[in-house]
Amino acid sequence: MAFNFTDKLVNDGNCTLIVDALNLAFRWKHQGRSDFRYEYQRTVQSLAKSYDCKNIIITADQGSSSYRKDISPQYKQNRKDKFAEQSEQEKMEFEEFISEYEATLELLQEDCTLFRFRGVEADDLAAHLVKNKNKYNLEYIWLISSDRDWDLLIQENVARFSYVTRKEVTLDNWKEHYEVSPEEYISLKCLTGDKGDNVPGIPGIGPKRALGLIKEYGDALNIYDACPIPGKYKYIESLNENYEQILQNYELMDLVTYCDDAIGADNISVIRGIMNAA
Repeated sequence: MAFNFTDKLVNDGNCTLIVDALNLAFRWKHQGRSDFRYEYQRTVQSLAKSYDCKNIIITADQGSSSYRKDISPQYKQNRKDKFAEQSEQEKMEFEEFISEYEATLELLQEDCTLFRFRGVEADDLAAHLVKNKNKYNLEYIWLISSDRDWDLLIQENVARFSYVTRKEVTLDNWKEHYEVSPEEYISLKCLTGDKGDNVPGIPGIGPKRALGLIKEYGDALNIYDACPIPGKYKYIESLNENYEQILQNYELMDLVTYCDDAIGADNISVIRGIMNAA
């Protein structure tokens, strides 16, 4: 598995690799593979070596987010509907993939820190670690995921590598990937939604119109406060009719702000115990 690393956050120091476990496993799922546990392990070790990461943390989903389901029962319902439409052969292949994935997590746990809690998603676990990186002595962090939601976590000394695009997203090259600033990225998502997670945006507002609104009014909360906005364009009328969706989308997608709510106090206590003992 060849990677092209263009830069490193640090040549020698306290660097941690945080892996989006299921996201990376889908690399082999797309190849129709169900015998990947050792290759997965070698891939993680290779990434850690390439990025000079002495610490490896595996963050793994265990079901959809209970926190988000309480806010929006339709959250990720599209994925369940798609799974229900699978043929018996497809369901069997998926079960084989999940079985190998579970075996992979057991293998990884021998040498890596694994965080996994029922009803908690990897996104929130990674967000909690980034949010508390100083408390946990995580000086430099490389995020391993093809999920662009994880770009919400990028900040000084925190960057993401995607195995799909073979590209890195950092503060230094952010403008190569987005027209909005890192601080504005959550506003873009709140206005446009997330089809993959079945989070609705404001009807009629795509990235370009969202960018225009952000440039004119500021972040999505400022846009919310400004509603109703004068204008006869259909997308403005749509915004005025659906602006309450903005607040719900913040709760669903603002990982850094709401990650602790999504993880839960008891689970956070477990994380803190493990991290402080490391």
